[in-house]
Amino acid sequence: MRGKDLAALLSLALIWGASFLFMRIASPAFGPVFTTELRVSLAAAALLLFAFLRGLKPGILRHWKAFLILGGLNAALPFTLISMAELHLSASLAAILNATTPMFTALAAWGMGQEKPGWSKSAGLVIGLAGVAVLVGWSPVPMEGKILASVVFSLGAALSYGFGGLYASHAGKGIEPLTLAIGQQLGASVVLLPLAVIYFPRHLPPASAVLSVLGLSLLCTSVAYLMYFRLIQNVGAVKTLSVTFLVPIFGILWGVLFLKEALYLNTIIGLVIILLSVTLVNRRTRKQE
Repeated sequence: MRGKDLAALLSLALIWGASFLFMRIASPAFGPVFTTELRVSLAAAALLLFAFLRGLKPGILRHWKAFLILGGLNAALPFTLISMAELHLSASLAAILNATTPMFTALAAWGMGQEKPGWSKSAGLVIGLAGVAVLVGWSPVPMEGKILASVVFSLGAALSYGFGGLYASHAGKGIEPLTLAIGQQLGASVVLLPLAVIYFPRHLPPASAVLSVLGLSLLCTSVAYLMYFRLIQNVGAVKTLSVTFLVPIFGILWGVLFLKEALYLNTIIGLVIILLSVTLVNRRTRKQE
C-alpha cells in the first residue's frame, strides 16, 4: 500500500472511530432511525453542494437502483443497527464488535459463491466467535436481554457492511468516488424516509446531540465515504476493510477520553482475539492482492 493510501486509511480509522462516540450521544436523543436519516441526508446535501461548487454532475439517476441497494446495505441498515446497539452498549464495545466486519465479509463472499473459506479463514471465523464470547461472556457488565440484543445488532451491522463492501467493489466499478458517496447517502435517505417520519423525535434534543449528528454527517459520512470509496478503487475492498483493525482502537480512545467509559481486561483480550481472527480471515486474500 502506498504511503498516500496508508495515510488515508489511518485518517479514515480515526474518523470512523469517532462515529461511535457521536452515535452514543445522538441516538438516545434523536432515536436510532432518525439519527441515521439525519446523518445520511445531511451528508448527501453536503456532498451535492461540494460537487456543485466543483462544477461536477454526479449523474445519480443513471445508477439509482444500485444506489438504493448500496445505500441500504452499506449505510441505512448498519448505521441504524449500530445506533440501536449504542442505546445500551458503550461506544468502545460497539467499535470492537464492528471489527468483525472482515469476518462477515468472508462469510458474505462465501455465501455469494465468490470464494470458499480455506483453513485460514475458517480458523479465523472460529477464533472471531471466541473473541466475541470473551467480550460478552467475560464482562463485569451484566449480560441481560437488552445488552445481548444490542450485541446481535452490532454483529448484524458488521454482516451488512460485509455485503455492502462486496457490492460496492462490484457495482462501483467505473463510477467516481464522489458519485458513489452521494448515491449511497441519497439511497439510504430514501430507504429510511418512511421509518424516519414514524420515529420523528417528540422532544427537542440537546445541543450535544445536534453537534454529534453534524459530526456524524459531515465528518464521519461525507468526508469518510469519499476516502472509503477512493481506497476501494485504489487498493481493493478487503484491504480497505482492514481499517477495522484501527477503528476500535480509536473508538476505545474517544470513549474513554470523552465519555469516561471504563476499560476492562476482557475488552482488551477480546479485541486482541478478534484482530487475530481478522488477520487469519484476510491472510490468503492479501497474498492474492
